[in-house]
Amino acid sequence: MPMRCHEVDYEIIGHSMQMVEVELDPGETVIAEAGAMNYMEEGIVFETRMGDGSEPEQGLMGKLFSAGKRMISGESLFMTHFSNRASGKRRVAFASPFPGAILALDLATLGEEVTCQKDAFLCAALGTRVDIAFNRKLGVGFFGGEGFILERLQGDGMAFIHAGGTVVEKELKGETLRLDTGCLVAFTRGIEYDIEMTPGLKSMFFGGEGLFLATLRGHGKVWIQSLPFSRLADRVLEHAPGAGGKDQGEGSVLGGIGRLLDGD
Repeated sequence: MPMRCHEVDYEIIGHSMQMVEVELDPGETVIAEAGAMNYMEEGIVFETRMGDGSEPEQGLMGKLFSAGKRMISGESLFMTHFSNRASGKRRVAFASPFPGAILALDLATLGEEVTCQKDAFLCAALGTRVDIAFNRKLGVGFFGGEGFILERLQGDGMAFIHAGGTVVEKELKGETLRLDTGCLVAFTRGIEYDIEMTPGLKSMFFGGEGLFLATLRGHGKVWIQSLPFSRLADRVLEHAPGAGGKDQGEGSVLGGIGRLLDGD
């Protein structure tokens, strides 16, 4: 039986490159992905454990099964648990690994379940179950890209996810929404997720929007990011020195100086 989540307070700091500072009462714990912590005050202790700790009575085989799913998806086998062992309130902060926004999700008001991109999870109150959700549909499996493997967050406390660029929240009331698979951040229970092929051969090959689009329909909330990390990484690699030839200055002064030094 999953435990009730710890009731943590928080503050989101910054604008375009945010961090979340979580305030823990004595004895409270927050779980986070490895490497997400920025700083912690005296009295906070941390421990790396296998699993999210949402089911204390879970046996070794159950923990190994959950860890195996995370390993297959490319996630770390372990999570870091930060606990307040002081006599007063203490704070620990976490930040996104790339520019964007941090979303604070009160799972108790969102049907106690949110599904998100597998790299979106940042941290959550102890008691939150973080599980890998493989999409069972064949089309999503082969063509979904970022959308094939999702993470399901379940519980009644606060969870924090991060997104690239600007975040838009939309509420669907039976409508259908189509978007690039990488632009999806998260959605609540009641939303059906699928992949559709781009209509028309010309649009498919020359439209620049990819061969497949994510399709969301139903009743619930959807969060969309303007700059998926995969898109940002593609642009950086495309203009990196040596990636696409020497002429990568795009008309800048530094680009011109570089060409002169190279003898071009």
